[in-house]
Amino acid sequence: MALGSWLTPDPCGIYLPAADAWIDPSKPVARAIITHGHADHARGGHGEVWATPGTLAIMAARYGPQNGRPVDYGDSITLGPIEVGFVPAGHVLGSAQVVLDHAGERIVVSGDYKRRPDPTCTPFQPVKCDVFITEATFGLPVFRHPETTDEIDKLLSALRTEPERCVLVGAYALGKAQRVIAELRAMGFDDPIYLHGALQALCDLYVEHGVALGELRPATGVAKKELEGRIILCPPGALNDRWSRRLPDPITAMASGWMRVRQRARQRNVELPLILSDHADWDELTRTIEELAPREVWVTHGREDALVHWCRLRQIRARALDLAGFEDEDD
Repeated sequence: MALGSWLTPDPCGIYLPAADAWIDPSKPVARAIITHGHADHARGGHGEVWATPGTLAIMAARYGPQNGRPVDYGDSITLGPIEVGFVPAGHVLGSAQVVLDHAGERIVVSGDYKRRPDPTCTPFQPVKCDVFITEATFGLPVFRHPETTDEIDKLLSALRTEPERCVLVGAYALGKAQRVIAELRAMGFDDPIYLHGALQALCDLYVEHGVALGELRPATGVAKKELEGRIILCPPGALNDRWSRRLPDPITAMASGWMRVRQRARQRNVELPLILSDHADWDELTRTIEELAPREVWVTHGREDALVHWCRLRQIRARALDLAGFEDEDD
């Protein structure tokens, strides 16, 4: 039988017939295994949800109470004849790779992942396997992310250079906003950081899970003068809307791996692009495959063709799964 024949890729997700379970399904199912809390992987309405405690907390905050079955990193469960384990993916709080053992084979479903250090989540853990199922969000050689400290230093330099202005950073509400704050703290920035109201709940959740973010204040209702020389975080959609017009001549910044693409920065009227990604770049994707040495690589979403081609040049069997519903997010 073909390698991994007990697992069925479907446009709606990855199905395990022997366990009657889906991994990151895009529709409500009776039994879901969820890699992490981003909305293109974690949706509400499932009968039962197997995930890490962090992911279940994020899902509860976003969708209400879940019929959650928590599994800690390093632990495993048995669903039918399949052993299912969870190990860190290094993407956001609670993010996990799903390790599947059955019929003498090991398949790792990585979900979304990165290899860079991140003070807000547990680092990626490499797991040797027969089949590695990987994303390819930044699966082109042009995507090589710069050092995180260099991007944070750009932000701090802009603040120092024009202290009569503020820096308004667009950051995805789950993962990116908290990482920007934590990276600023790691660089010694101890001033209060101001938040758009849409970011508050998930920042509070991170703090509840032991992630130190320092002093955070709501930006709404604060006098313009008080916000001069401050860093303010907001969802990307609020960068240029009515909410931002009350701020003191903001330097608009955006924290995303997509800021490598100048046209994307121009489209959002971003003055200060910050290339800060929660996904693996091209070198990290290929290095991970070399490190794990799988017999096959399956690519879920992103720039699949280039990564599949890279694998085949190295005599690694590879294919794209063409899953529906996975998005680039604002990374």
